[in-house]
This record gives sequence, structure tokens and C-alpha cells, in this order.
Amino acid sequence: MSPQNDQQAHPSLLVPEEERAALEREAADLPHLSLNARQLCDLELLLNGGFAPLSGYLCWKDYDCVLESMRLENGALWPIPIALDVSESVANDIEKRPRLALRDAGGTTLAILDAEDVWRADFDREAQGVFGTLDQAHPGVRYLSRETGPFYLGGRLRGIRLPRHADFPQYRCTPGELRAQFHAMGWNRIVAFQTRNPLHRAHVELTTRAASENGATILLHPVAGMTKPGDVDHICRVRCYEHVLEHYAPDSVTLALLPLAMRMAGPREALWHALIRKNYGCTHFIVGRDHAGPGVDGRGEPFYDPYAAQDLLKTHQAECGIEMVPFQEMVYSLDEEGYLPIDEIPENGRILQISGTRLREMMASGEEIPEWFTYPEVAEELRRYSS
Repeated sequence: MSPQNDQQAHPSLLVPEEERAALEREAADLPHLSLNARQLCDLELLLNGGFAPLSGYLCWKDYDCVLESMRLENGALWPIPIALDVSESVANDIEKRPRLALRDAGGTTLAILDAEDVWRADFDREAQGVFGTLDQAHPGVRYLSRETGPFYLGGRLRGIRLPRHADFPQYRCTPGELRAQFHAMGWNRIVAFQTRNPLHRAHVELTTRAASENGATILLHPVAGMTKPGDVDHICRVRCYEHVLEHYAPDSVTLALLPLAMRMAGPREALWHALIRKNYGCTHFIVGRDHAGPGVDGRGEPFYDPYAAQDLLKTHQAECGIEMVPFQEMVYSLDEEGYLPIDEIPENGRILQISGTRLREMMASGEEIPEWFTYPEVAEELRRYSS
């Protein structure tokens, strides 16, 4: 597979430069809505083409189809509903005047929504459809029930500008910009790695193997939007990634940030992540154990089977246009003095592992993080973050 470089592959919803002043004047006379952090993430990926083929927020029929079948009404594959949640008063106003200026927290207008649909949300139905559970221990379910506005708006967007980010501008590439970079570097096969945690030695080994086995180069594409509550913040994570880049072979890897608000929806989210990476020009996508899983439920059981995400994406990868690269959990082999997939460890093989929970405990207590697990400069970055 080769990344597509035509505009149809990543259609931006931003109006041409010469039309933006007129659109801003139009927005000044409209009621406005200041978006929260999750809404800003969704808007940015709608505007920059990361959520292609969406041309705006889902209307009711598309939303309903996504919940039931992971498809839009026209049959296009899309597993996560993207609608704009609002208060009852905003919903009532929209029915009288169906246009809304969307702003960031500082009051900068980013887009105009031409609303076509408004409806009261059914959070239980959405939670069951997307997450497969109503358990409040699931962060996606909890966000729906506690922080989401009770009404949804759907409609087309006309974008004025993307949200501004003061941090790491060199890594904040739109799909079109990243595709252009790949083309300039002569990269035709790109394997993407989704991350919401700092990278350690196991991740470097995993991504290097994935690239080698598929004749590809590597895109490290960490989430710089919302992840699971309690995660290391993206500032610390990006600094860790910068250290890790030095441990890859020259010209084999690049780093870019993804302004995504994760839902932690397990299998559906893995499919979503793959579709997004196709829009960014990738040909392959790594899916490991419990991809985008939120951990355990109220009974202490995992919300999703560890390899359910791989199974779902395998079913749809041909339609997605991106090839899945499945990986088992990587563990450190004392016998081989290096990392191996767990299914390659002999029956009596000796292994070392540090769980995410254990790592957080070590960071909190100031305990030394061993070099077999991570690089000294990454360990130092994590110590500074937790101090």
C-alpha cells in the first residue's frame, strides 16, 4: 500500500484563506459556544481532515447507524459517534437560529456550525453501543454521564482556523502536512504506533520489529489530547519521546502529535485509530494487547478481551485501507538479555516485567527504575515529573 497524496484523502474543512475574513464577520453576528477540551480535540480533527470522511458533526441518522453498525448511513465505516454536546438552552436556541460560532476558551472563533439536527442524548444507549457497558468504572461511560451536555447537535462545519497550541509546534502536523513530509522523505510504507504513555525499551523493540518485518518506517503518533485520567501529561510524555528518538536507527522514525480525545473504547477505538492513521498517510498500524482498553471493571475484570481489538481490526483492515500489525505483549527475557514477544518465551523461560501500576508506584516513591526497562534519560524525565 502507498499513502494517498490527493486532497480527497484528507479533505480539510477550513475555508480558503481569501474567504476567512468574510466568515469571521459572519461569525461575529452569531451566538457562540466556547468549547471544552474534548470538544476542541474533536473540532481540530474534523477541520484538519483527521476525521475524514466526516464533513461535520454527525446528524441523528448517522449517529444512530454508528451506534448500531459502526457505519455511517451511506455505509462508510466509522465506529465512534462524533456529535457536539450542548446544554438544553443552546439546543432550544439552535432550533430558532440554526447557526453557531464555535470558539476556544480564549474567545477566538474557530468555525461556524450550520446545525441540521438536534436531539436529546440517550447516554445509556450510547455507552452500551460504544463501550459495551454501563459500568461507571469505565472512564468513557463516566464522562458521558457526568460531563456531557444532554443534547447533541449535528451539521456541517465551515472552518476559520485550527486551535492554537503553544507547546511543541514542530510536531503538530495536519494530515496533509504529514503526508507531504512522507512524500518529501520518500517514505512509501509507514507503520504508525499509537501511544498514550511514555515509551520504554519494549516499545522501541516492538516498533523496530514491526517496521523491519513490513519494510516500513515508523510514525510515533502519541495522543496530545485527552487520555485516561491519571495518565502522565503529554508535556512529560513528549519529552520522553524526544529522548527515545535517539535510540532508533537514523532516518527510520518520525514523531508527530495527535490532538485526539480518547474514549478508551477498546476494539471500536482501535478501528477508529486505524482510520485516523490512514488519513494521516500511514499504510500499517500496530495493535498490541488490550489496545485502548481502560483496565478493569467494578468487579476487577477486564472490560475487553486482550486481543479483541486485533480481532475486530483484522475483520475490517481491507476496507480500512491500512494493514494491521498485531503484536503480543513484549517482556524482557533474562536468558536472551533482550525483549521478546511473550509467545516466543520458552515454557521455563525467565522473564522480567513492570506493570503500569507498579511503574507509577516506583515513580511516586522515587524508587530507581531499572535500565533493562527504560533508558536513563527517560527515567530521569519521569522522576522530574513525579517530584
